[in-house]
Amino acid sequence: MKVAVPKETKDRERRVAVTPDVAGLIVKDGFECLVESAAGLASYFDDAAYVSAGARIIATGKELFESADILLKVNPPTVQEVSWMKKESVLISMMYAATHPELIEACCRQGISAFSMDAIPRISRAQKMDVLSSQANLAGYKAVIIGAASLGKIFPLLMTAAGTIKPARVVIMGAGVAGLQAIATAKRLGAIVEVSDIRPETREQVESLGGKFIEVKGDESVKLEGGYVKNVSEDFLRRQQALIAKHISEADLVITTALIPGKKAPVLITEEMVKSMRMGSVIVDMAVEQGGNCVLSECDREVVKHGVTIIGESNLPSLLPLNASELYARNIHTFLNHLAGKDGLKWEMDEEITRGSLMVHNGAVTHPSLLTTVKM
Repeated sequence: MKVAVPKETKDRERRVAVTPDVAGLIVKDGFECLVESAAGLASYFDDAAYVSAGARIIATGKELFESADILLKVNPPTVQEVSWMKKESVLISMMYAATHPELIEACCRQGISAFSMDAIPRISRAQKMDVLSSQANLAGYKAVIIGAASLGKIFPLLMTAAGTIKPARVVIMGAGVAGLQAIATAKRLGAIVEVSDIRPETREQVESLGGKFIEVKGDESVKLEGGYVKNVSEDFLRRQQALIAKHISEADLVITTALIPGKKAPVLITEEMVKSMRMGSVIVDMAVEQGGNCVLSECDREVVKHGVTIIGESNLPSLLPLNASELYARNIHTFLNHLAGKDGLKWEMDEEITRGSLMVHNGAVTHPSLLTTVKM
């Protein structure tokens, strides 16, 4: 079977789905590995490295898509790219299917099967396949670094002959994978870190990393599923905003990470809160691609509003393309090994990981969440 790796075409994307090391593992697994020319260059992997690993370089994306039995990508393909795929071939990528119905419809028309890496169940035996966690980990680190670079002061306490410099105060909203890495990074740099999360069970993790937990008492509107927040009421968001407003007004750097899969990101920072912050403070909005946690964020732009720098970087892992590609490639290789053996795809339709990540099978929608939203 031919496993193909195209060059990512999404704007500002520097990652690649498979690194040369993992390409070598795919070849050892018994597959033929095809890689589009220059697919890894933005991640610092040249074509020669892939050839040395046993892969074959394909000149154009269209030729590669047409040749693939299994296609491995980072981002969802375009509808045009799906139209190049041969019937009964298999797509494995992040798909964000709930917000991309046109992509699911294209897969159905083409008669292919599609697995969504972002839908892999968050269970212990799937941890090595969890791309959301591996990429969010890097994003949390990078958010602190770019926030610190934009801040006009240092993070740690500094005692000098000329006087003492107080440590920076960092407020992190959300203690998921990205938030926890942001806490650890900010603490290593010497900041005072305060953290807000609607899940009280995260307190222990926050405090173990040296952060101070800002607790908002939950209510029945807060729904959790598989470790993700699936729903939260407007009333709860108002109470959360009221509690954290004082902390934000005193912060030098605020990092927001709150996302609800398939929905617009909840607004956590209002314009009034931004106005209350000191001039020169910084906000890094990690949810900007889904509308943003700050009302003044602008996607893929750094803006200054009311004296506060607001950074809306939609693809933080792509700013660390070498590490991000390495981790993603290991995730997707583990997933591929789970799905396929030496004789091809296993199609264990009742197995939890397969069932949870399979969106379309041979042109038919299979995932329960899509049955009422995709029109075919």
